[in-house]
Amino acid sequence: MSRFGPIRDRLLVSDEVGAALAAGRPVVALESTLISHGLPHPANVEVARASEAAVREAGGVPATVAILDGRLLVGLDDAALEALATAPAGSIRKAARPSLAVALAAGGWAATTVSATMIAAHAAAIAVFATGGIGGVHRGAFGAGPAGAPPTLDVSADLEELARTPMAVVCAGPKAILDVPATLEVLETRGVPVLAVGQDELPGFFTRSSGVRAPASVPDAEAAATVVATHLALGLGGGILVCVPVPEAAALPASVARDAVERATRAAEHGGIHGPELTPWLLARIAELTDGASVRANTALVVNDARVAGELAVALVARR
Repeated sequence: MSRFGPIRDRLLVSDEVGAALAAGRPVVALESTLISHGLPHPANVEVARASEAAVREAGGVPATVAILDGRLLVGLDDAALEALATAPAGSIRKAARPSLAVALAAGGWAATTVSATMIAAHAAAIAVFATGGIGGVHRGAFGAGPAGAPPTLDVSADLEELARTPMAVVCAGPKAILDVPATLEVLETRGVPVLAVGQDELPGFFTRSSGVRAPASVPDAEAAATVVATHLALGLGGGILVCVPVPEAAALPASVARDAVERATRAAEHGGIHGPELTPWLLARIAELTDGASVRANTALVVNDARVAGELAVALVARR
């Protein structure tokens, strides 16, 4: 029995997604924290709808994941998207692997992060998941923090989930606020293959490139599907990360992104901001420093990742 067997009792799969899975059609899971915590209304629901539309245009069926009243919803209708998008600030929980039981037990709405979405999607037999950027190793983890402070050990649960849950995760790379080389080191240590699509360097989230060479690269989604299918067929137990650069028209110049990240990071250190509050604070500050250009890049890459994930899911089904 799959170790996710008991979780299936908590799943509520939409009719459309259930029918697609039963028929062997391509399905792409999408997270919901972007809707509840990532962007203001109405941009949040607009991006959610655009991401679902991008999956459909590629030939797949979108399955946005969230939690409601103790059930993991796999596939949200438009009313549910709107409910998440318009909920009062602070009223929607964020569910990751460590907080999944709390979110399910509490009742009401909760939005799923990368790790919780992967858990639900895999339990529903969905092989492809699209997100904006993964979490990873924050700057200062495993070493001296600012002003000689002790190590933070601030490492996202996303990396551990990628190591244990066998599915393809399509993203624009680790978030730009992270220690990207250290994040790659942890993924390598945990046995997670990392592919860059269409270039030799790892995408830089807001920028086309991080300046870090990718462990492996493929020319397009079709070629990525060959590697993904091979990896999943090996039964190694972990996932595979497929990294797609932000569309060129929306990408930030590397110097602009680097300056904004450095300034935001210094401000967070001086303000003593850390833990779960750090990432949203940094992203909001970077948006201010770039006059909203980082938000435009973020929304463009989220929709583009969904499109590529749809192409990947279609190619995987064709191989079966």
